[in-house]
Amino acid sequence: MSRFLLGIAVLLIASAGHAQEYPSRPVTIIVPQAAGGANDILGRLVAQQLSQGLGQQFVVENRVGAGGNIGTAAAAKAPKDGYTLLFTISAAHAVNPTLYSSPGFDPVKDFDPVMLVATVPFLLVVNPTVPANNVQELIALAKKQPGQINYGSSGNGTTNHLLGEMFKTMAGVDMLHVPYKGVAAILTDMLGGRVQVAFASVPSVRSHVKEGKLRALGVSTLKRTSVAPEVPPVGDTVKGYDADFWVALFAPAGTPKDVPAKLTSVLSKSLSSTDTKEKFAAQGAEVVGTGPESLATALRNDVVKWAKVVKDAKIKID
Repeated sequence: MSRFLLGIAVLLIASAGHAQEYPSRPVTIIVPQAAGGANDILGRLVAQQLSQGLGQQFVVENRVGAGGNIGTAAAAKAPKDGYTLLFTISAAHAVNPTLYSSPGFDPVKDFDPVMLVATVPFLLVVNPTVPANNVQELIALAKKQPGQINYGSSGNGTTNHLLGEMFKTMAGVDMLHVPYKGVAAILTDMLGGRVQVAFASVPSVRSHVKEGKLRALGVSTLKRTSVAPEVPPVGDTVKGYDADFWVALFAPAGTPKDVPAKLTSVLSKSLSSTDTKEKFAAQGAEVVGTGPESLATALRNDVVKWAKVVKDAKIKID
């Protein structure tokens, strides 16, 4: 055998060995949201499961800024070897490319989908003084009082802002958007009656709803969710309303195909356990655990859906 052919054979054997050994060293999971938040906590649960299942350390690295763009762009530019992954939420991954003129990444072209891990439903809640016990009554009230009902959000372009704007458009109502800096500020004014309506994650309002300080009228998902089974979907009244935000794992585009396959296989088993589902539910997330094809479809659909919401509401962040 010539030296050239021998060299090729050695490279092929080395490549095969490398693929079989993945991961042979620690793996970084970039979470483009702040430490301590729901997505960070879920990302660390996923990292823990992968570490246990693959016998190698998976480490979460929070890279925050620009609504998630900084961390996402860093993941997009990372080596395509499976040792840098991205764990993010659809509110950043599928929406930001429309909200920002230069987000620094393409959500579809720059990433290979690995797993749609879970969905994160939001609740439509009102102050108890609002004379509406369901979505239909809220719509009727808003139509009688155009522009007089305030709905709060965590700021322009945030998840609850988009949910509110989609609700306004699809229900045909006019409500006044009041942006805040964070959910805590919204809830303070909601409990005080200064803001009447908001969309909020289940954990952030669960105790207030239970104590009767807020009233939950609907859930943003198309079907009832296990994290708030008693609340009917907004879509039961507003036909077509479906805001199923998700958290998911991605790899930089061009990563060897065996990497997503191995990660998906491990997570599919761990996510099916009752203990894991309960930990996710505590963060307001419902485990899905489907593979690359399901995530790719959800991503494509959401990019189109939220682009329309952003355009219709004329929302822009630069």
